[in-house]
Amino acid sequence: MPPAPKTPEAPEALDTLATEARREGGAEIDLLPTVELARLMNAEDRTVPEAVAAALPAIAAAVDAIVERMRRGGRLVYAGAGTAGRLGVLDASECPPTFDTAPGQVVGLIAGGPAALTSALEGAEDDRAAAVADLAALDLTAADTVIGVSASGRTPYALAAVEHARALGALTVALVGNRGSALGEAAEHRIEVVTGPELLAGSTRLKAGTAQKLVLNTVSTIVMVRLGKTYGDLMVDLRATNAKLRARSRRIVAVATGAAPADADAALAATGGRAKDAILLLLAGVDAPTAAALLARHGGVLRDALRDAPPGTLCEAPPGAPPGAPGDAPG
Repeated sequence: MPPAPKTPEAPEALDTLATEARREGGAEIDLLPTVELARLMNAEDRTVPEAVAAALPAIAAAVDAIVERMRRGGRLVYAGAGTAGRLGVLDASECPPTFDTAPGQVVGLIAGGPAALTSALEGAEDDRAAAVADLAALDLTAADTVIGVSASGRTPYALAAVEHARALGALTVALVGNRGSALGEAAEHRIEVVTGPELLAGSTRLKAGTAQKLVLNTVSTIVMVRLGKTYGDLMVDLRATNAKLRARSRRIVAVATGAAPADADAALAATGGRAKDAILLLLAGVDAPTAAALLARHGGVLRDALRDAPPGTLCEAPPGAPPGAPGDAPG
């Protein structure tokens, strides 16, 4: 079925949205002293985590479904316009350095394309055909997940992306700022984070945008934890591409194994800078190729690779290291 033609949002339809409403007492905020206006904005912002907390069961259900698809080789795709689209691209772009995700494993699509990241191309959000074309360019499959992000829950670009993805059998999730939205109805999983009227009526880059950022952080982080991209709270899959990250890798290896800095550096050098491999090398007493093979055998999950290490090789993990197989074996 071809996408519906572009239709502008009816002004009267916006009147019913919590994200478009005016907050009580807002008519004279421009007359407030600066510090009072800052306090007012801060008070509004403090309500956002509570709104996210109310949606945690829905977030957790979506995460579990996403993980199941990604374990089968699926990708995670965000689709949105304006602030929502930029936040999706931001989250996707931070996954490779943080979790060493494969190219294209997490993708952010924004209405209007890359130019919309730095310029306001607000008209692009009405282009349903562009959303379909953007997903077609990815060769979307039933193993993939598409999260449509929209404060209003009716942005045509996000809605078309979710509808097209669902028609292909992909998992679909709606992240919206209003209840009972068209986008929520179109998706299999509905994450409704209702932050209410904005300090500036209708400016959803404020509380609604903050909520979207918090939810996207939660989704991508927990998905990566479930995929074995961490060891406890340690980012063992990070890409050490600068001096700061190389120092962080050394610290991660040292914390996980109790190794001296020089030994951590030697292990990292032997494993091509891969912290996860270096930890396995040090704790299991294996060489770099064996560490790589063990991790490959267990889908990159360090805990499982440690359990499968040759008997009698595991060293005692230091206090404060993530609990697991090393602590179960003699040093």
